[in-house]
Amino acid sequence: MHQPPSAPVLLSFPSSAKLSEALASFIIKAQKESVEKKGRFTVALSGGSLPKQLKELVSDPAVKWDKWQVFYADERVVPLDHPDSNHNLCKTELFQHVPIPPGNIHSLDPSLLDDLEELADAYEKELIREFAQKDSARFPVFDLILLGVGPDGHTCSLFPGHELLLESDRWVAHLDDSPKPPPQRITFTLPVLNHASRVVFVATGEGKIDMLPLILDKPEYKLPASLIKPAHPGQVYWFVDDAASAKVQFPKTAFKL
Repeated sequence: MHQPPSAPVLLSFPSSAKLSEALASFIIKAQKESVEKKGRFTVALSGGSLPKQLKELVSDPAVKWDKWQVFYADERVVPLDHPDSNHNLCKTELFQHVPIPPGNIHSLDPSLLDDLEELADAYEKELIREFAQKDSARFPVFDLILLGVGPDGHTCSLFPGHELLLESDRWVAHLDDSPKPPPQRITFTLPVLNHASRVVFVATGEGKIDMLPLILDKPEYKLPASLIKPAHPGQVYWFVDDAASAKVQFPKTAFKL
């Protein structure tokens, strides 16, 4: 008997700094559980303001960077050193400050930037190499996926009303019509996001004040971020600050590990 997905857990903090501290302790606990269970910690990241929120990890000796396998939940189809690259952003904000082995960071293949189909296929094969032999699931089961949310409710490169929201087979899809530049991107699909053990959205600031109620209080609007409901026993968490959550009716939970 399949259990329905659990309701989101909404955690609201008085400041972005407090959020970052709590997020770091949450990530370290997830890492500990994953490494104890299977010797590695599989993580997917997005770009935007998210990498800055991970700064508390840099100086924490409890982070076992050699156990992390890092993927990008979406990526802009640009060179790896381009200002629009999520990899470049995560490297600048996080990875160049910590001892993570370069081979543990899975970026897109820059030799395939001219062929979106081939690029998405190659990244999917990278996921298959990490997951298929080890977990042999229909979809990869990430230990942790960390996401942001846009002012239109998009997450990864899954945009409201876009046909990719209906993709049910691919692990990695491509698009050339992103409403937000740059237009060409690759992205995890909803089934990958919805098979994760933990999905964490991070949203801060007054710029998110009108969007969060539409996602959390009005799931019937089916905005992309509200479609992320990991299969049992997976769980979606929202780490937000009080400025972003001021208008949300959805019940908040006190943070505890």
